[in-house]
Amino acid sequence: MLITIVLLFIFVIKLFLFFIKKKPFPKIILIASLIGIIVVSIQAGYNKYFFTFNDDEGEFYKGPVNSPTDKYTANAYYMPYGGAAGGVKLWVEISYKDEDDQTKTVYYSEANSNFSMKWTNEATLHIKNEEPRFPKSNRSIKLNVENEIYHDRGLACQSWLMKSEYETCYQK
Repeated sequence: MLITIVLLFIFVIKLFLFFIKKKPFPKIILIASLIGIIVVSIQAGYNKYFFTFNDDEGEFYKGPVNSPTDKYTANAYYMPYGGAAGGVKLWVEISYKDEDDQTKTVYYSEANSNFSMKWTNEATLHIKNEEPRFPKSNRSIKLNVENEIYHDRGLACQSWLMKSEYETCYQK
């Protein structure tokens, strides 16, 4: 905040000097800078507050894992990103058999080498996603698939569009 105030103060002083000395103000640079700031701000706000899981089209990874009464089915999918220096995104979709096989993404994270899914009861899915050599990368969790979701970076937790889809959202 202090840096912003100092930069604004410097800009106002330079602007004042331009008007006193009657030098032409670089309007094109000002307009280009303002447009750039506006575009970046809109994009950042859109990504943060209007996030959905709908863009995920990956490869099938593991499943199906049926719940004890076969009401739900869990399937895991993955998608590599970033080329040789990138990583792998992993998500778990739940299919509701009573509701025309409607699907819902309940888990989204970076993939680790030790991944598995297991139902602990009718609505609770234990997702193990860990890297044994790196304990800090453990992204394992137990989720009630009816009202909880997990997003490792928290984008789903901040999204205005997804607030009605869960009661509790977890993030790393």
